[in-house]
Amino acid sequence: MSDGSDGRRQFSFLANARKEVARRGLDAIPVVDCDCHVYETTAMPEIAAYVQNPAVRRPFERYTQSMLMHAFLPGNLGDRMVAGRIKTDLDQVLPAGEFEGMHTIAAGLLNSMNQMAIDYSILFPTPMLTLGTHPQREVEVELARAYNRWLVERVLPASPRIKTMAYLPLSDPDASVEFIEEFGEAPGVLGFMVTAVRYQPIHENRFVKVFAALNERALPVAFHSGPNWSDRPFEQMNRFLGVHALGFPFYAMIQLTNLVLNGIPERFPKLKFIFMEAGQSWVPLLIARLDNEYRQRSSEAPLLKRLPSEYIREMYFTTQPLEMFEESEHTRAMFEVMNGESQLLYSSDYPHQDFDLPTQVYDLPFLSDAGRRAILGGNALKLFGLPLPEAPVQTVMGTARVE
Repeated sequence: MSDGSDGRRQFSFLANARKEVARRGLDAIPVVDCDCHVYETTAMPEIAAYVQNPAVRRPFERYTQSMLMHAFLPGNLGDRMVAGRIKTDLDQVLPAGEFEGMHTIAAGLLNSMNQMAIDYSILFPTPMLTLGTHPQREVEVELARAYNRWLVERVLPASPRIKTMAYLPLSDPDASVEFIEEFGEAPGVLGFMVTAVRYQPIHENRFVKVFAALNERALPVAFHSGPNWSDRPFEQMNRFLGVHALGFPFYAMIQLTNLVLNGIPERFPKLKFIFMEAGQSWVPLLIARLDNEYRQRSSEAPLLKRLPSEYIREMYFTTQPLEMFEESEHTRAMFEVMNGESQLLYSSDYPHQDFDLPTQVYDLPFLSDAGRRAILGGNALKLFGLPLPEAPVQTVMGTARVE
């Protein structure tokens, strides 16, 4: 809890974060948060100003955040907060004067990064992650372009520690290529993100131009997952708990399977794939299932020159939510199957209700010291070509980095 400027007591996820990361010496280890979030609907009037199509722009200029969530952004069914019993950390109390003149979203993010000993954060939207199922293709394209421009012009310039993977509206392949050309070299953009909850068969020829443009520039592409209670497979579930548990890996498995079996990694060898916010336990399952099927039906995947598992083990996966078995050895085996020490990327998912501090990775008893450092930051520094942090993370305790 902390005191707000109005004297009220305010909840904070990060009340003990600085204490925990300092106890483990995490200020001395480069940490890259590969998936943190902004609730972009709080800044929708700013974003709407970048929407070019007036028919799309008008509702985002005039309607409330609640109205936009329920009438214009699909797939938001489900009580993520369990009637307030699970909280999100959206209203931080910032240190007086420390972030003066900075965009409020950048200021809040940097404040949380300091408390969690995070050197770089890669920022993603939240409500917009459902746009892949919007029936109006132009809404995804227009809002994605506006969001990207707003982020690049208004938020990322606040600090070189804040990065993003720009939103790619894959429902429109031609627009996606234009996005790659416009944002591929923009300051702070490390690659592109596709929302995994969508119904476009991404292996079709019309999408080849998108993968080719990414491959030409050696830009990573991330598939960010999520739940969708309105989707037919989940309509039979009567609890959001089940939808939340299965939805994230479900959509990630569909996209990864389509990519691998249709030879996209084979055709575009410079393209690095990342799967975000789907956990890890589904990866060994998919490795076993696809290898087994491929051995029996390899003629149905003629572009493959290796087992599906060999392509999958070269892909990257974020750690949040970090799924752990009761027996540590079982978790270790899961990491080994998926080459976890070289292919996992730490992510907090902050400020969502189930976010993970970097201590979640640091405390895994079976990791080598080199593996721990790789997952927390080393793998991401290499993947994205980020420089080692030049200065210590600025914290309220003044802890210095030891290189």
